[in-house]
Amino acid sequence: MNKLALSDEILMRIEKPARYIGNEVNMVVKDPADVDVRCVFAFPDVYEIGMSHLGMQILCHMFNRREDVYCERVFSPWPDLHRIMKERDIPLFALETQDPIRDFDWLLITIQYEMCYPNILQILDLGKIPMKSCERGENDPIVIGGGPCTYNPEPIADFFDIIYIGEGETVYDELLDLYKRHRKGGSYSRQAFLREASHIEGLYVPSLYTVSYGEDGTIASFTPLYSDVPDTIKRQVVEDMSDVVYPDKPLVPFLNITQDRVTLEIQRGCIRGCRFCQAGMVYRPLRERSLDYLKEKARRMLDSTGYEEISLSSLSSSDYTHLEELLNFLIEEFKERHVNISLPSLRIDNFSLDIMSKVQDVKKSSLTFAPEAGSQRLRDVINKGLTEEDILHGAGLAFEGGWQKVKLYFMLGQPTETEEDMQAIGELAEKIAKRYYEVPKEKRNGKCQISVSTSFFVPKPFTPFQWSPICTKEDFLNRAHIVNETIKSQLNRKSIRYHWHEADVTLIEGILARGDRRLGDALIRVYEKGGIFAAWSDFFNDAMWQEAFDETDTDTAFYTVREHDRDEIFPWDFIDIGVTKSFLWREWQKAQAGEVTPNCRQQCSGCGAMKYKGGVCYEGAH
Repeated sequence: MNKLALSDEILMRIEKPARYIGNEVNMVVKDPADVDVRCVFAFPDVYEIGMSHLGMQILCHMFNRREDVYCERVFSPWPDLHRIMKERDIPLFALETQDPIRDFDWLLITIQYEMCYPNILQILDLGKIPMKSCERGENDPIVIGGGPCTYNPEPIADFFDIIYIGEGETVYDELLDLYKRHRKGGSYSRQAFLREASHIEGLYVPSLYTVSYGEDGTIASFTPLYSDVPDTIKRQVVEDMSDVVYPDKPLVPFLNITQDRVTLEIQRGCIRGCRFCQAGMVYRPLRERSLDYLKEKARRMLDSTGYEEISLSSLSSSDYTHLEELLNFLIEEFKERHVNISLPSLRIDNFSLDIMSKVQDVKKSSLTFAPEAGSQRLRDVINKGLTEEDILHGAGLAFEGGWQKVKLYFMLGQPTETEEDMQAIGELAEKIAKRYYEVPKEKRNGKCQISVSTSFFVPKPFTPFQWSPICTKEDFLNRAHIVNETIKSQLNRKSIRYHWHEADVTLIEGILARGDRRLGDALIRVYEKGGIFAAWSDFFNDAMWQEAFDETDTDTAFYTVREHDRDEIFPWDFIDIGVTKSFLWREWQKAQAGEVTPNCRQQCSGCGAMKYKGGVCYEGAH
């Protein structure tokens, strides 16, 4: 690389300049003059977070496999560099070529978390790209959004030309080919391209739809402007996870990142059906990668990176059919290289001491379990499929195997929650601590350490709980106080530590998760006030958000504490995720009755995901 967008003087002034210079191990180098389409993939958070994201690695690899495309990367500049770029009028640039992102054909932005929305505007503003799609001209990049937050894209709809609904490995090639055809001959029209792009399944072009509202503020209609634009956007799904692109040579950064290891996605989707979990619904059905596919990818990625750790990624690792075989292969194949294996998302009811003993080092680092609710009654309401007996049995096996640190994750404010349910969190932690001290003293590994964390519940789109209201800030904090007092009253309270999430952040997340297009101007105000990196506690400023809502006459209670009718049109109802709204309503009714739904391997619940013709829905079929 012959040039840097930032001078040495600037690089010496800012924190972690390696965030901005590119040239990492396995970075793809092409001559921009030799390609037809230049893309830049943006992650609206700091480099260390973005570089840990598997989706970015997959899509950049997929794009760069094409000889006619060059896909580069850009991340949100940290506040120190943000200030300098604004003061000196330096345009935001891509890491690979250090060229301004406004000179690219496409800007692809992944949207992983609602609190990153102001950083989307930061990237557009620093990139000197008009924030709203309606303000962009023929020479501005096509701005495309994707990721989990696009399952309700409406609060950010004004900022995107195209929003990709679903898994990114499916229709991008078709869109690239369409773009190339439109660019040929010199008579390119942005609007004509977007109109035709809307015909590709899974692509939502917000400017081609109009929304009307009733007197009560709810959506009255959501309709396309033209007859050839689809009424419904169908989620894109990879049906065969063992016949799909995956990076062989992941990027290796020069500084420590959040997930500094090889990541091997073993499956996609989940069988469990937890009623609060958006990922468990929108990634249905569960689809496994073949054992041979995973073995080959593990070899190639470890060989090409030099990493000494590999993480097996999925929503519920315990449910992968060939987990033990895969672990045995990794242990045997890489034992001389001392490769550590990270196995997140284990379920406590499937806890295998033998497996954990193989993958954990001698230090016996802490184990993490997510009961989500303290009482059995509430675990049935949320369909967690986990009994107290399962929890105590799993913890007992861990303690007897030499572990003494356990992290427990719960949610407060879930539908039907009572004070007894809140108190049950502290009582369950006490039972787990008591179970530790039942292990013979000579087999214990020091004092028991139990860390209890509670987040506050946000009802997300496309879950059975999407009809539920959200608690107020005061109610959330009162619930945390009850848990705290219960823990303080336990016999083994010195072994239990308690931490709870910020209630004001949760309320903003809830507004953005459930909001509509009317929130766009408020988000612009937040950005203009300096509200970037709102996902970081050090930078979040609730007063700034409240001011922005007040200035735009936004009724925040409309999106949070309000009850929702069965037939209300949600902002996201135009998306078809496969799982039907009628199924979600049935699950909402069952939740209020405390009825449990079996997991997908026990019994089909008729959710609608069979339409995808693969995965767990067809296991054992001939």
